Amino acid sequence: MTRIIAGFAGSIPLAVPGVGTRPTSDRVREAIFSALDARDSIAGARVLDLYAGSGALGLEAASRGAGHVMLVERSKPAAAVCSRNAAAVLKQAPTGVTIEVSGKPVEAFLSSNLDTWDIVMLDPPYDLGDAELARVLELLVPRLSPDAVVLLERSSRSPEPAWPTGLSLDRRKDYGDTTLWWAQPA
Repeated sequence: MTRIIAGFAGSIPLAVPGVGTRPTSDRVREAIFSALDARDSIAGARVLDLYAGSGALGLEAASRGAGHVMLVERSKPAAAVCSRNAAAVLKQAPTGVTIEVSGKPVEAFLSSNLDTWDIVMLDPPYDLGDAELARVLELLVPRLSPDAVVLLERSSRSPEPAWPTGLSLDRRKDYGDTTLWWAQPA
């Protein structure tokens, strides 16, 4: 069962789309948010969750103090699950927390949305091609705040992403079959 781990919505269960998604494990999510907490990055942050699936990463950020969360998921069934999960989290949320869901494809969202983001989490399908991922990262660069944190989750068998100009690798951490790539504006 996928659930919110901590914060105001801690232990709320999250629905997961039936097919086509791969929810981030509780262990990996806890590692992500422990590291973000250590950087003091979450409080009031603007968070972008790309390839959101169930929305678990973005909703965890909201529960832990992010001010605004945008979940981007092109699959209509998964976007509907994101919306239901967001509504469940918002029922518990303090005043001022906003959560939105976009049903656009990631590239279309990044091409049309002019907002800037403090934390960006990407958990694309493992079969997403390297060229498409490189294009998404390139589109992301102008949408980052100066101190942004970018977190990319990939299969440990995937090669290191091609980091575009304006984005540099901070660190890599492996968790079994999952690799987390941490990057920041160059």
